[in-house]
Amino acid sequence: MILALAAQAAGAEGPAVPAHPARVVSINLCTDQLAMLLAAPGQLVSVTWLAGDPAFSAMADHAGAYLANGGRAEEVFALHPDLVLADIWSPPDTVSMLTRLGIPVVQFPPGESMADIRANIIRMGEVLGTADRAAAMAAAFDARLAGLVRLAPPPGARPRAATWAANAYASGPRSLTGAILDAAGFANVAGELGIEYGGTLPLEALVWAQPDIVITAESAPGASRAEDVLRHPALAGLRVEAGLADADWTCGTPFVLDAVARLAAFRAKPGP
Repeated sequence: MILALAAQAAGAEGPAVPAHPARVVSINLCTDQLAMLLAAPGQLVSVTWLAGDPAFSAMADHAGAYLANGGRAEEVFALHPDLVLADIWSPPDTVSMLTRLGIPVVQFPPGESMADIRANIIRMGEVLGTADRAAAMAAAFDARLAGLVRLAPPPGARPRAATWAANAYASGPRSLTGAILDAAGFANVAGELGIEYGGTLPLEALVWAQPDIVITAESAPGASRAEDVLRHPALAGLRVEAGLADADWTCGTPFVLDAVARLAAFRAKPGP
């Protein structure tokens, strides 16, 4: 109730983003990781609890240095930030509440291509006032990506790959996973079957398509019926590699190049 009244008093116009924010809070897993990579010492105060989960975060080992938050406006407000980092899918009510309380919020689009990732690196550096650090990171990203792409075969000579995750989910060429496949030198079977972004790829369609390789997600601890499809006997006649790790490809960060390198190694390895 107190927060709601304060928000009303603050007005609807968003506050200005400081040129050099001193207390930054991130409420999104992807901005968590970019901020941890680019923030100046002591500048980043808090990241989401997901940043510490190695199943989803490529920087789980670093997240313990920051306070964990659940992305709620009340707890973020209590941290007294002068800047909050979010993505465009962050809860609108949370973003609205924070801005009406006088806290600037910068929202980042998801990185769905290599160009998007580079753009978000540069923008994060601008927002945090660490543009030089961001420029150096973007240059290193460009150089490593170029080296990986240089080793990939031309489009007409690429092996055909399908990604297949829990609930028979496949990623198309216009997704981040699709961009990773492309950079690693594969043709995307999901795109052949009309899946542009992502969606269900029935087992029958997967087997009928006869991809050169099926790249599955790594199984999570415990048992899940959603992952039963990854162990279906019908896959026995296909080459299957467990190479999708959520920590590498959930967010558009420089760590996607680790996934590109891993998949490129599958491409170079002789099949069974």
